[in-house]
Amino acid sequence: MEFRLTLSADVSTKSASVRRHMGRCLATNVRNALRRELPTSKVVTAHDHLVVRLPSHVDDAQHTWALDTLANTPGIQKIAHIQRRELGDWQVTLARLALEKAEQVEGRAFRIKVRRKGSHAFNSVDAERFLGAELLRHTRHAKVNLTHPDLTISLRLDGAELIDEVATTAGIGGFPLGTQDQALMLMSGGFDSPVAAYRMLRRGIKCHFILFRFGGEAQEQAVRQLTHDLWRRFSASHKVSFTSVPFEKVVDQLTQEVPDGLVSLVLKRHMVAAAARVAQRARIPALVTGEVIAQVSSQTLSNLGLIDNASHLPVLRPLLTEDKQSIIDEARRIGTAQASSQMPEYCGGMSARPLVKTSLAALEEAEARLPADLLDDALSRMRQFSADDPGKAELTPCQPLDELTIAELTAAADATIRVIDVRSPDEAARRPLTIAGHEVEHVPFYELATRAAELSRDSRYLLYCDQGIMSRLQALSLKDQGLPRVGVLLARSKHDAA
Repeated sequence: MEFRLTLSADVSTKSASVRRHMGRCLATNVRNALRRELPTSKVVTAHDHLVVRLPSHVDDAQHTWALDTLANTPGIQKIAHIQRRELGDWQVTLARLALEKAEQVEGRAFRIKVRRKGSHAFNSVDAERFLGAELLRHTRHAKVNLTHPDLTISLRLDGAELIDEVATTAGIGGFPLGTQDQALMLMSGGFDSPVAAYRMLRRGIKCHFILFRFGGEAQEQAVRQLTHDLWRRFSASHKVSFTSVPFEKVVDQLTQEVPDGLVSLVLKRHMVAAAARVAQRARIPALVTGEVIAQVSSQTLSNLGLIDNASHLPVLRPLLTEDKQSIIDEARRIGTAQASSQMPEYCGGMSARPLVKTSLAALEEAEARLPADLLDDALSRMRQFSADDPGKAELTPCQPLDELTIAELTAAADATIRVIDVRSPDEAARRPLTIAGHEVEHVPFYELATRAAELSRDSRYLLYCDQGIMSRLQALSLKDQGLPRVGVLLARSKHDAA
């Protein structure tokens, strides 16, 4: 089985020397990606394309996997499944080809596209006209349409060989991965950061990933799984790292020492400063975030400039001017939307009334209240993994937990059950949770990890958030820390929600 890979326009328009270099890089990437499942695959580099030959014994599932892998490899514009045959007498060969394709063409508008290389006694138009006439002779309801065809039959004549493009699939284009250096991607797991990472990968930039964890072990596992899926789909040709930095203590200090309106901004500045230090150690020249202008209060143009001030490395934002719906649509197209939709907004507002504009002096004054070794302590406890490791599947949020709806809790009239609202302060302030007969304690999810020791092992706790996702992850984290009687409080039952 053989494929012809057309180089993307970004590559094919380069000078001959640059095109050769990028073609060799792309060939290496394709070999590395395919050999994970099909180790005997062959990749041959030509002037303006690559040829991939799969083992003769591949089954349908392996063929589908290989085609999907090629379609998601940056640097490829088109993948054509090709069949080769001797040209011989060109009219006899094209007449036989017309018989083979007559059923495919019947009832459709078609056009013929022939490209030639070498010396022939006829030109491309002669071949197109002859094959078109033969197809019309063997069909009853087919017709030629050169401008808006239902089907295009593409042939290549290379010397004494006829190459038939049996089927074609679009690639994602861009540059071969690794040809445009590397960057460190700040991952949160929501819709934005995976799409931002995809855009960087498509431009040939090898992305490593970093998570600032303040939602416990469950957050780390969920983001690791999403990152693994993104790596497997678009950059499995390269080894990349996933770094997890425990930020629970950082968030705890910020919420205690920093004025409420500045907490979100100071937190992002600390993330960027820490990421820059990690990147510098690894000789990575740039950071990437999924931030969008004015999507949240900390992302006003003024605040983004103050965030950048915390890093000596450039901060790239490939989604800067996108609207949210277009980001969600792209996440659906690249296959990350489902996982992101189930991911709690860990980086949601930490402040009840965040400031949309402040000054560097005010930020530095607030940051001066924090321990001088706060980032040093967090970075000393960071962990690094390979992105090809999805983490521990048993920590996914589908594990069984005790669940009660608000209506069921009210009817039970059990005053021994303690309710904890784990939403961020601004969410809790906008939609306060009140339950008859129960006092609701508000402990934002990012404080639970540091306050878990305060919770009694003898009490029963129900955690609440709007969608039941963040509360479920935090309940799993608390169980992992030794609290046996912890569950989830739902606004309504899953049956009612459906």
